[in-house]
Amino acid sequence: MLVAFSVAPSGGESDSVGTAVAEAVRVVRESGLPCETNAMFTNVEGEWDEVMAVVKQAVDVIAARAPRVSLVLKADIRPGHTNQLHAKVARIEAQLSE
Repeated sequence: MLVAFSVAPSGGESDSVGTAVAEAVRVVRESGLPCETNAMFTNVEGEWDEVMAVVKQAVDVIAARAPRVSLVLKADIRPGHTNQLHAKVARIEAQLSE
């Protein structure tokens, strides 16, 4: 499964949004799951339970800093497929080079 998610503090007297988001990204990277971060989302790949556990940990890190958390999540659930984090992009790039 692939998950693209964005998590950020909302409301209250939270520290810098960037600092909080960096802590959430650190959680994802330290999980050992395949992942990448872009300007809008962090993408992570793995089995349902392990991916959702990482998303929860990222939310928990933000929740420790702010009274409210904003989470946007999009999932591509495709059993039996791995390395889709890069394979999906490679397929598009191949189409563009034709």
